[in-house]
Amino acid sequence: MEFKEAIKLALQSLWQNKLRTALTLLGVTIGVTSVIAVVTLVNGANSYVTTKFSSYGADVFTVSRMPSLIFSSEEYERYQKRKNVLYDDYVYVRDNCKLCVATGALQTTVAKVVRGTNSVTDTTIRGYTWQMPSLQNLEIAEGRGLTQVDEDHASHVAIIGTDIRDNLFPGVDPLGLELRVDGQPYTVVGVAQKQGSTLGESQDNWVAVPLTAYQKTYGTADSVVIYVKAGSAGPALDAAGDEVRVLMRSKRHDAPGAEDSFELDVNNTLVGFFSTVTHWFGAVAGAIALISLAVGGIVIMNIMLVSVTERTREVGIRKALGARGHDIMLQFLVESGAMALVGGIFGVLGGIAVAQGVTLALGFPSTVALWSVLAGLAMATSTGIFFGVYPARKAAKLDPIVALRAEL
Repeated sequence: MEFKEAIKLALQSLWQNKLRTALTLLGVTIGVTSVIAVVTLVNGANSYVTTKFSSYGADVFTVSRMPSLIFSSEEYERYQKRKNVLYDDYVYVRDNCKLCVATGALQTTVAKVVRGTNSVTDTTIRGYTWQMPSLQNLEIAEGRGLTQVDEDHASHVAIIGTDIRDNLFPGVDPLGLELRVDGQPYTVVGVAQKQGSTLGESQDNWVAVPLTAYQKTYGTADSVVIYVKAGSAGPALDAAGDEVRVLMRSKRHDAPGAEDSFELDVNNTLVGFFSTVTHWFGAVAGAIALISLAVGGIVIMNIMLVSVTERTREVGIRKALGARGHDIMLQFLVESGAMALVGGIFGVLGGIAVAQGVTLALGFPSTVALWSVLAGLAMATSTGIFFGVYPARKAAKLDPIVALRAEL
């Protein structure tokens, strides 16, 4: 029997029992949907984090009081005992680091921003040194960035995110206009490019002012984060990191042999850690999804066994007309494989829809990978064929005389 004829017969059989076929597909569809949704969301998270950290550049590292990742309350308490990284530490690194291409410092707080009768709450206020926008690869869409003069004179100028522009300056050019941050007036000199949202939280609700002006309002006691650009990744990054570590230990009088009283974080380390976490999360979620797929395969096998019993006489007639055992087996295998493939197609579409729904509802990033789609279809088809082997062999081994005697 030709393969084309086997497909035709299988599809005719499935179409004659539409409700049973649909219910059988459900298990495979749920399994593939789970796999595709998990892989799509994990890929999206990895891509987002990689892009986010890489936007700072592979040659940029930070120096701060506490690490970006803390794994226990004991670690948190230990880091809390450290001295703050102060503006003076930044100045010392900036003036003495020979291998640093650029340095910057950042402080943040949350405040209410007002212009006239309009206001925006929960706005992140960033205290920037003048080189910070370039160190964070922050693009200025309108106007200009901060300058050394702004920093030296603690000028009351500001760069704003697009949320601030849209809410406080609707329909007007914000450049040269004034807004108030915790009662302090600032003149808008630049508007940054839109950055979108993550997990439903906007990345554009912020105002950046010179760090010196920021500290006149909020004080100098809080810790700053120092950003350092090494010029290139690899040996240059390691050398610059070692030099900055020596300078910081010297400035903060860390005793020889004692651990650092600060944290030096490299972006690639954070990206690698996050990728490892999402990999294991994806593996666990994928294993659960595969269990669902296996259950769907068992359902297919059960239905195919019922189908073999129902079609015993049909098998007997086909064998009496010359069909061989492998022809019968091929027909039933194609039938179970086709059933699983259709379920896989619906599962792929469902998985993408679920992932996109999560993205729309929560802002969680998602990225559809072609390999995951192909893998989902391959897994579904393989499941159908694997669990269809036993029913197909049973049908192929039927004695034609016994089969012809079977009652309809």
